[in-house]
Amino acid sequence: MNIDTAEQRLLRQSVGKIAERYGHAYFADRARAGGQVDELWSELGEAGFLGVHLPEEYGGGGGGLREYGVVLEELAAHGMPLLMGVISPAITASIVWRHGSEEMKRDWLPGMAAGTRKMAFALTEPDAGTNSHAVTTTAQRDGDGWLLTGAKYYISGVDESEALLVVARDGEESPSGRSPLSLFVVPVDAPGLRAQEIVTELVVPEKQFTVFFDDVRIGPESLIGEAGRGLRQVFAGLNPERILAASLSNGIGRYALDKAARYARERQVWSTPIGAHQGVSHPLAEAYIGVELARLATARAAELYDLGEDAAEAANIAKFAAADASLKALDQAIQTHGGNGLSREYGLADLWFAARLLRTAPVSREMVLNYVAQHSLQLPPSY
Repeated sequence: MNIDTAEQRLLRQSVGKIAERYGHAYFADRARAGGQVDELWSELGEAGFLGVHLPEEYGGGGGGLREYGVVLEELAAHGMPLLMGVISPAITASIVWRHGSEEMKRDWLPGMAAGTRKMAFALTEPDAGTNSHAVTTTAQRDGDGWLLTGAKYYISGVDESEALLVVARDGEESPSGRSPLSLFVVPVDAPGLRAQEIVTELVVPEKQFTVFFDDVRIGPESLIGEAGRGLRQVFAGLNPERILAASLSNGIGRYALDKAARYARERQVWSTPIGAHQGVSHPLAEAYIGVELARLATARAAELYDLGEDAAEAANIAKFAAADASLKALDQAIQTHGGNGLSREYGLADLWFAARLLRTAPVSREMVLNYVAQHSLQLPPSY
């Protein structure tokens, strides 16, 4: 289904040409070897694709989230769902752009747009998950700066990032009993910062880490915007995160269905292509419908965000729909291939955990249902 403008179609074609030179085998081989996709990342940055959504004055392309979603979806549709593409150019760059000082914007955004600098996002904690209200990592005033203490959990790409965007609670007591949050850009080589890898079954280049802060000294230049305004600031990155996670899921769904349809056309049993049987064709057709509906929902969420409208409901719905649709499409593609679906040669099964991750992160389907129940249906909150 064509959901693009003429310019977006050209963008998709241009990204596709780069993606075709790499492909899923490159992505998966690098991941299994513990490496990164540096060549692909650099080429995308040089072509302007990693910053297509950022303002031109900061080295970006002047487009919107809709355009950047095209980039990430097309990469995933070639078997390369880049999680770091959601984190650095989208979540952290969006927050820096919306709330950072002019000096911070000019320092960070051109490099992030060009792919020469990366910044990871440190929100989740062992006992808080994505509940920003329960963050316990603390920034205690120390002269003109702060001392950062605490821990963050399941932080992606620490080893390939220059800094972390850390969500921390004010160390001073608040009259309300809940200290406000602040956001800081913290260099990964800061004394007292330690990262420990979490071993997962994900076949992706991005590694996961627990990050410990033991009295990490950060200066006033590290603060994003105003102290105590972090809760509002962090939401500048959360809607883009959901929308672009949906774009990755949509790309995985397209990749799986493309491979399944091609196999079903070519594979013959009893002199008949297996795709001629409704037991094969109907499940694939239904999975295709689900993926295309999710793509429409994602495009609409991105359009609302780019227009400056409230995109929270649309972003959550798109993320929910896309994650479920991609898993269904991938599962059916594996089933269509039979035993070959589990073979490394066919490049399907190794995407399972990445697709499954997107059902849980960056926000779980249960939290999306909580949001819709409370905000869309006006039902009493459950937590």
